Amino acid sequence: MDFLDNILLYQVEKPLLFTQLYFWGFFTIVLAGYSIIYRNKAIRNAYLLIVSLFFYYKTGGYFFSLLLFATVVDYFLALGIYRSQRESARKLLVALTFISNLGVLAYFKYAYFFVDITNQLIDLLNNNNIIFLPHFEVVNLLALWSNTLTGTHFDVATIILPVGISFYTFQSISYTVDVYRNKVAPARNIIDFAFYISFFPQLVAGPIVRAAEFMPQLYQDYRLTSREMGHALFLILNGLIKKMVISDYISINFVDRIFESPLSYSGFENLMAVYGYSIQIYCDFSGYTDIAIGVALLMGIRLPLNFYSPYKADSITDFWRRWHISLSTWLRDYLYIPIGGSKKGFFRTQINLLITMLLGGLWHGANVRFIVWGGLHGLALVGHKLWLKFSPLKAIKSRFARFVAISSTFHFVTFTWIFFRNQDMNYAKQMISRIIEFFTDNDELFLVPKVIFAYKEVFFLIIMAFVLHWLPSEWKEQYRGWFIKTPIYVKGIIIVLIVFFIYQIKSSDIQPFIYFKF
Repeated sequence: MDFLDNILLYQVEKPLLFTQLYFWGFFTIVLAGYSIIYRNKAIRNAYLLIVSLFFYYKTGGYFFSLLLFATVVDYFLALGIYRSQRESARKLLVALTFISNLGVLAYFKYAYFFVDITNQLIDLLNNNNIIFLPHFEVVNLLALWSNTLTGTHFDVATIILPVGISFYTFQSISYTVDVYRNKVAPARNIIDFAFYISFFPQLVAGPIVRAAEFMPQLYQDYRLTSREMGHALFLILNGLIKKMVISDYISINFVDRIFESPLSYSGFENLMAVYGYSIQIYCDFSGYTDIAIGVALLMGIRLPLNFYSPYKADSITDFWRRWHISLSTWLRDYLYIPIGGSKKGFFRTQINLLITMLLGGLWHGANVRFIVWGGLHGLALVGHKLWLKFSPLKAIKSRFARFVAISSTFHFVTFTWIFFRNQDMNYAKQMISRIIEFFTDNDELFLVPKVIFAYKEVFFLIIMAFVLHWLPSEWKEQYRGWFIKTPIYVKGIIIVLIVFFIYQIKSSDIQPFIYFKF
């Protein structure tokens, strides 16, 4: 029974991840069943829905109920929007969509933030003898209801962020809004809609998929060319290498140590940790996306591109066209444009950009450091717009100018990761002060050779990761194309060798994907 419990029941300490051997056993079984029923679209969609719900249960436990809640509510709200003839009723139903989805998201993501602010105001009123009010306390209502109804023993005093809630919430909102805008028809039935919301490869960390891209595929025949299969396998292997070979190794052996205690390390170590985190978060997040797109493609579902060599960007605007593309386009279409976009004049456009990026920062977490991170990107976007409008140098296209543009964009983005990654603003200030010391204190320079020698494997991996990232796109296409064209038995040999290599050097503890926490 213990064996079956481990396979079938959710375990807090062992969530289901792409980097686990268990997942690939699970996916092999899924593909085996899929190969039998894939020709029947209705059965295929229902089968993948069941598989996806099981995957989310194994990943997020009882938060599985929140996914079901969002699915049922938004399915019927979208139907109401589609069938309603009165514009006022349609707008009311859209408002209910935002209230239900963002209400649940805000409760789980920002409850501590709002309660803390409220208690600070209460302290201010109490201390000034204006009125006496007791403090509020955070209560996990979902855990409380579960304990009451099913006899579980969850901690009701702690709210844990459900895995993937931000991603499927944004996806569900985009669906109902697009139905309202007449950009997409409602799903034919609740099973198809539930499949769209819960499709397991991209469920917990994106990409955020639009209904107009995804829904038509539910009603198409399965198709997968040999070239697409090769591409899917390449993406999966590429994603596993990014995550388990590069990101996890850099994280465990260097980056995490420095960020946990910046003052315990030299300025050079702090500086290298920032560069290390820059490539770590890219390899971690884009690695997940590569695997998700590859796994989905093997089942005949095509997901959109989410990363496009972001550190090759020659401006901050270009960076956001390349980084987490599904989120940046979501913020553009469902936040930036609705509040006015660029149609209210040049000055209002800059305000709208700042608001969008500040809220984009807040989306990552209820913490000042995320607001600072989003605000810095917002100011940079405004600065770039001003440059394009007023600078006489904007048309320079020389190679040197492009190098300067790419380098400055990369270093700005890397600098902002300091606020994104650190535990709070105090740690961020400590790290910045240590880095400044490296450039101003001559004694720091004598430590550089020792630090390089001590972390030679880590630094080598960081450099190699950046070199691979900055390779010309044509070179990358060549080795991807070579893999795709190889015979199936050669692919098999390569897969076995790469998997063996990954599991030889992988960390003892499997590291969760960074964006699971968002």
